[in-house]
Amino acid sequence: MAGWAKKIAVIGAGNTGGSIVQRFVDTNIAPEIVVTDVVENIAQGKALDILESTPISGIDCNVYGSTDMSIIKDSDIVVVTAGMARKPGMSRLDLLTKNAEIIYSVTSNIKKYAPNSIIVMLSNPLDVTTYIAYKASGFKPNKVIGMAGVLDSARFRTFIAQKLHVSVKDVTSIVMGGHGDTMVPILSHTHVGGIPVRHLLKKEDLDAMITRTRNGGGEIVNLLKAGSAYYAPSYSILEMVSAIVHDKKQILPCSVYLDGQYGAKDLFIGVPAKLGKNGVEEVIELKLEEDEKQAFQKSIEEIKKEIAECPPQFLKPA
Repeated sequence: MAGWAKKIAVIGAGNTGGSIVQRFVDTNIAPEIVVTDVVENIAQGKALDILESTPISGIDCNVYGSTDMSIIKDSDIVVVTAGMARKPGMSRLDLLTKNAEIIYSVTSNIKKYAPNSIIVMLSNPLDVTTYIAYKASGFKPNKVIGMAGVLDSARFRTFIAQKLHVSVKDVTSIVMGGHGDTMVPILSHTHVGGIPVRHLLKKEDLDAMITRTRNGGGEIVNLLKAGSAYYAPSYSILEMVSAIVHDKKQILPCSVYLDGQYGAKDLFIGVPAKLGKNGVEEVIELKLEEDEKQAFQKSIEEIKKEIAECPPQFLKPA
């Protein structure tokens, strides 16, 4: 059943963007879903294909695509998947600079056409692009959210369930920190059927799963050879957007703005947050064990470093 949102936009019609549109339509999350992409006809083609499935699914939803960014006009929520993947010979700083430029341009259009929207970011490097979107848009911090922790937590939960041969429904966990090598699966808040995971698995097994979670995106890239993950990321976006649209007050790990919480200020990083119709409605501060605190602080410092490397022209209002 549709919630309060009348129109949701997806920027970027690649595998991830297309999969997100499909999930939005299949769940009837809003009566109007639009998608845009700089590549001629890709957004139009995918939107038409999905639209033609609605008589079969029985879902009344208007789906359409365009290369013109004005298509997002008056959207209530805008999901951003735009950006480029790292190419051979390209340094991490080169990638950051290029994607910063793309996100800055995209955000300027969101500010122009959908000034009252909630922005949900999926573009990498996630925590920095979310910060750029916040700075460029001038939106209140609760209206800009990055998707990473939901995906990273799902991966960690998957590996635990596989190892223990239990239902994934029995595994609960939270992955905090930056979306990258410094992410922090919080073992003190990881349980299987209510049992602390440390009572069920050896340290070496947990360490291996943490490493695999941190490399989760890269593992899929290496298997696919061309392209990256999009099924699990699109479901992660759906969970976040559904929490917002249906005002669920659901606590999910997301990249959100910190203003003193966890000892951090003026950056976006993955922490548990309550999501509802106003976007981020509360940042949840967990009690962390000492090793978790240290690992989270390391992640904070890494994000600060990336922000410092970002060209300053992309960290100002668009």
